[in-house]
Amino acid sequence: MKEQMTRYLITSALPYINGIKHLGNLIGSILPADVYAKFLRQDGKDVLYICGTDEHGTPAEIAAAEAGKPIEQYCCEMFEVQKGIYERFGIQFDYFGRSSAPSNHQLTRDIFSHLEKNGFAEEKEIRQYYSFDDKRFLPDRYVEGTCPHCGYQKARGDQCDGCGTLLDPEDLLDPYSSISGSKNIELTATKHIFLDLSKLEDQLKDWVSDQLQWPDVVKGIAKKWLNEGLQPRCITRDLKWGVPVPKEGYEEKVFYVWFDAPNGYISMTQDWAATTDKPDQWKEWWMANQDVQYTEFMAKDNVPFHAIFWPAVLFAADMGFKQVNYIKGFHWLTYDKGKFSTSQKRGIFTDVALDLYPADYWRYYLLANCPETSDSDFSFSLFASVVNKDLADILGNFANRTLSLFQKYYQGLVPLQLQPEQVDQALLQNVEAHVSELGEHLKQMKFRQAAQTLRSLWVLGNEYITTKEPWTVTKTDPTSAMISLIHCLHLLRVFAVTSYPFIPEAAAKILTLLNDPAADQLAQTPFAASVNFSYFAKDHQLQAPFRLFDKIEEARAQELTEQYSGK
Repeated sequence: MKEQMTRYLITSALPYINGIKHLGNLIGSILPADVYAKFLRQDGKDVLYICGTDEHGTPAEIAAAEAGKPIEQYCCEMFEVQKGIYERFGIQFDYFGRSSAPSNHQLTRDIFSHLEKNGFAEEKEIRQYYSFDDKRFLPDRYVEGTCPHCGYQKARGDQCDGCGTLLDPEDLLDPYSSISGSKNIELTATKHIFLDLSKLEDQLKDWVSDQLQWPDVVKGIAKKWLNEGLQPRCITRDLKWGVPVPKEGYEEKVFYVWFDAPNGYISMTQDWAATTDKPDQWKEWWMANQDVQYTEFMAKDNVPFHAIFWPAVLFAADMGFKQVNYIKGFHWLTYDKGKFSTSQKRGIFTDVALDLYPADYWRYYLLANCPETSDSDFSFSLFASVVNKDLADILGNFANRTLSLFQKYYQGLVPLQLQPEQVDQALLQNVEAHVSELGEHLKQMKFRQAAQTLRSLWVLGNEYITTKEPWTVTKTDPTSAMISLIHCLHLLRVFAVTSYPFIPEAAAKILTLLNDPAADQLAQTPFAASVNFSYFAKDHQLQAPFRLFDKIEEARAQELTEQYSGK
């Protein structure tokens, strides 16, 4: 991607409100977006990172009912839980909002009124199951029955979890209401509103064809939908919880969650602006500004909504809202060659992950194994191997060796300030090349390659100290040993600054060990500025070393594998 915009708007796919998210949700949108935002902020860019909970729709109603709580209370509580988890993971949103906020209700109604006015909203009569015992129409997920393809007896009206086939409620054999279990249901005619996507097909084709820089997975999914032909898509639902439809005859209906949730990116920006002294500044980001580079992060199952459906809504409404510039789509993270499953207690979910190990362990592992070009599989054995080798043996060991030698030989004081003629130019050029490469990978949002380059940078430090052997050289040439160790000290500072987007807590700890005042300013310290081999002054006091990372024993990895296997 060519860098041509001056400001950066970033959004992550909104995590759904029904329960704690698993590690795949984290690496599939929120974590890489956070890394990208951190890097850009370090580079002095103007960044706005917006996210929030997606709270409407059938799954929210079902989750609240299962929890035995009113849906408003359930959503309020889960919003705080999810927000707290992301804070503990070191995720730094500029604003984390809610799709159920009044601002999104108003915005969604405004967008709908423009769709109607512009001739893109049409009313259709469809057949839908009505439950006489529940006294309500049943959305597809509220209808269960036997799958006609595999015989699974608890298939839902939208999909069979037994064989994965997509279904319509009418496909189910022996259907019943999942609310009450009643079979006293009947297909009945009811009216709904549809967005006529067919009228927008040519405009969307032209727009998608211009997005040459999109990742292959995103372009492929978008073109598949377009090649199959776009049909009118329903934007209303028979639910109580959601954005009410402002139209006579629709008093018992709300907007479909796919229609209102993406609008939340804009409404949450409005809510963010309302917390500042410039409540209208949301317009500077969203009103078709050409100086804003807008990037969306999401897993591949969300791509149709962001590459086709929501752009279609914005085109049809024609209200001047900015369209996305770049969609960073991810493949899936699987768990030990299978699916994550809440019901089967299979896999690691974000709250449990933080109880087991520090956030940086998970952040680094997930980024180093980022599912960018294909699905990636999590296993505790690989997790332990990556943490032990990369974090403990390479980065942690280099920090401990360097600082321990300063304590041993110089009482924790920097014995001299490196002068230009003392700087190892070959090392300097090598470090600069690595830092530049790392920065380029992050600009291009190539997170797995960025993690590999970061690891190579850490390896460079270990190779340098091993080659120089200051503990041996000090016996015959103490000045040379001193200069080598000071180079190691500067390398450690480079590692801290460049590692910050990946492992922010450990990066801050390293600068604390270095007694560096920039420890509180890592978020504003550019990569290039860290490569300064004259940074530390003579007699600068260093802290006594402590262990940055604990290793994960093989037996513990096996124990966790068994515990979270779902067996």
